[in-house]
Amino acid sequence: MNARPNEEAHEEPPAGGAPARRDELALLRLLADTVPVAIAYYEAAGVTCRMANRRYAEMFGFAHEREIIGRPLHEIIGAPATALIEPHRKRVVEERVSVIYEREVTGADGERRNVEVRLLPHAGETGASVGAFVQIADITHHRRAEAALRESEERLAKFMHASDEGIVFHKGGYITDVNPPLLNLLGYTLAEMLGRLTLEFIAPEAQQKVAEVMAAAPDTRYDSVAMHKDGTRIPVQFIVRTMHHQGELQRLTIVRDLRDRLEAERRIQHLAHHDALTGLPNRLAFGERLERRLEQARASGESLALMFIDLDHFKRINDSLGHAVGDTLLKTVAARITDALRVGDLVGRFGGDEFLVLLAPRAGAPAVGEVAARLLAAIAEPLQAAGGVAISVTPSIGVAMFPADGATPAELIQHADQAMYRAKSGGRARCRFFEAGMAEAALAELALESRLALAVKQDEFVLHFQPQVALAWPGAGGAAAAGGEGEVLGVEALVRWVHPQRGLLPPDEFIPLAEARRLIVPIGAWVLRHALAAAVRWRDEFGRRFPVAVNLAMQQFQTPGFVDSVAEALHAAGADGSMLELEMTERVLIADLREVRAALERLAAMGVRLTVDDFGTGYTSLRHLKDLPLHRLKVDRTFVAGLPDDAGSVAVTRAITQMGHGLALQVVAEGVQSEAQREFVRGIGCDALQGVLLARPMPEAEMTAWLRRRLAGAASGDE
Repeated sequence: MNARPNEEAHEEPPAGGAPARRDELALLRLLADTVPVAIAYYEAAGVTCRMANRRYAEMFGFAHEREIIGRPLHEIIGAPATALIEPHRKRVVEERVSVIYEREVTGADGERRNVEVRLLPHAGETGASVGAFVQIADITHHRRAEAALRESEERLAKFMHASDEGIVFHKGGYITDVNPPLLNLLGYTLAEMLGRLTLEFIAPEAQQKVAEVMAAAPDTRYDSVAMHKDGTRIPVQFIVRTMHHQGELQRLTIVRDLRDRLEAERRIQHLAHHDALTGLPNRLAFGERLERRLEQARASGESLALMFIDLDHFKRINDSLGHAVGDTLLKTVAARITDALRVGDLVGRFGGDEFLVLLAPRAGAPAVGEVAARLLAAIAEPLQAAGGVAISVTPSIGVAMFPADGATPAELIQHADQAMYRAKSGGRARCRFFEAGMAEAALAELALESRLALAVKQDEFVLHFQPQVALAWPGAGGAAAAGGEGEVLGVEALVRWVHPQRGLLPPDEFIPLAEARRLIVPIGAWVLRHALAAAVRWRDEFGRRFPVAVNLAMQQFQTPGFVDSVAEALHAAGADGSMLELEMTERVLIADLREVRAALERLAAMGVRLTVDDFGTGYTSLRHLKDLPLHRLKVDRTFVAGLPDDAGSVAVTRAITQMGHGLALQVVAEGVQSEAQREFVRGIGCDALQGVLLARPMPEAEMTAWLRRRLAGAASGDE
């Protein structure tokens, strides 16, 4: 198969040949290789190839035409293809006629292509066939284009019948095709519409515009009015395109029924100015009416009062009783507010559980205060919910006066809102009037919030550490004993914010804001990573573990995957669970007991120590403590601060300590500042202490030096 017989057919003429002959041959070869078709010549005897261009050779997988000269047909195109075209070849040779046929060819690259083959007879001097010329043209793109056109026509036909919208084809204004949805829309049959002018189905007042669009023939969309067979006018939208259909250039128009849309727009227009649940003017409509009232008040010199009302703890009702009950309560509150006002007052729903009330001119703050008192009482009245459950909700009310507290709707609403938040922070269920300092405080809080979000991104935090040491108390040899007197049990990690302008900020100045804005989650993750890194460094230096305690916020604990994130942080730091203590407030523990217990059990299984922080300030039941895998209780510093003289602090601290030991938990007194306090907590059985008496919170380097001195003192017996 690799031999190239008769290769001399492509050898150069003898050196003595005429130069013109060589030029002609070279030109002929160039021409053969340049034409965009594959050509070859086969002699009749043996069906052997005597000439071919490069395109023909490459079509069948040969690198050069010289490789196929002298080969029989079946060696070049394969036996199956030879058998397939044999009838065409015999006809050309025997009948000496030209033959054209199409077939598929698999190229050397494996791609199937459509080709058109022309076989031309070659007769000798006697008239007998001596061979045949082959010309092969690649028509793949033509066939693909035809197939695509057929598919397009089929898709269009399917689309016309499957579409829910009307479709009409017309040429020169006369209808050539219509789909069933358009027939249903207009009430006609196909026979009644074909061949008629499109304008016959357009309302008279809209015909001129439709005629102008048809004359200009743009691709466009516009609204119009169609006529039903019974004379009903139907608002429609026309989407007009020019395209090929049934072999001709025609206009396609999609006819969209606008009746539902227009009705929806009318409903939306109504809802745009009214709250769907309560029927009160909504925020937009209230703002427009407020603007008009302010213009009237400016002209008359009268004063107005704007109230911002927010329901306290409304989310709890939605979460516990469901949104249906919450909606009923909102409608009831809206009615009660309206009933408590007089003619001329304006009430609207601002959004969610917030309402706005604009009081008509009154005598001043005392009169406004009377209205606020009526609203506080009316809204707080219990409501019988489904199932006979009595529910009630209290409002917090903020008041801004016009023109003293603001000249525009935006200013008044903003200032009334700020006053309402002051009412909430002051205990809720009360009314507060706006004061100038409120705006400055709100602006400062906003600036701090924005800067805190940036601080999270720019890593502007540091950790300070405060040690915890064991106390020896009478009977400390029991199971609850913490260790020998003065033994370092661990350290607590306390985050500080290095504010670019204000310097080092303690957690009290930014943690509440972080919790309110959900920034506590990334901050807490940062604290966990860096605290574990410090614990690993101390282990490596001192050859023993000092568990590091990290405060855990409720939002962190409730974050999906929190326990897994703790495991990942331990692994990333190269620490084990015994090097970590998680301190959580009682708020974390009063959530769903089953979920809390499952999470804490997983943490405890890792070796993580679990501590209830600030114990005595929350509402944890003893049943919760009994059922949870806890290790320690920390007596809140507010109780320790009153020791040993305040009787209440003494009673609470003693009770917490006894209860903790009864549950086999260690008890830590935090915030110890004096020797008297230390002696008292030791005397009642506290297992450990933490506070400035022992050491103030300090940076890691100072904490490391403190530990170094402490351990050296313990080794020498000087502690």
